[in-house]
Amino acid sequence: MAKFVVEFEYNVDRAGRQGLHPAHAENLYRLADSGVLLLGGPLVGENAGLLLYEVADRDELQRILDDEPYVKGGVVARTRIREWGPGKGSWISVLNRSEDVSSTEGNR
Repeated sequence: MAKFVVEFEYNVDRAGRQGLHPAHAENLYRLADSGVLLLGGPLVGENAGLLLYEVADRDELQRILDDEPYVKGGVVARTRIREWGPGKGSWISVLNRSEDVSSTEGNR
């Protein structure tokens, strides 16, 4: 599984996103519940958000982003996507466990 860091830069302020926010939040909760969204939230002091996804590949990520309510609603001015290979830090054992569970489930 590949991990991708995605930054959304918005073309409207928070108030301008409010109409789409319930659908956006519901989508993120669904993705988190399925293990696809590992982390997400606003960048403090910026008109942007940062999300960490774990997916099979870049094509799967693109399908997810194309279905994002903020993207579909036209409030995302710029999307920056970077594949990430975390290797150090206090959260690394949690990330590695998710990979171990995924590979174990694939062997059933």
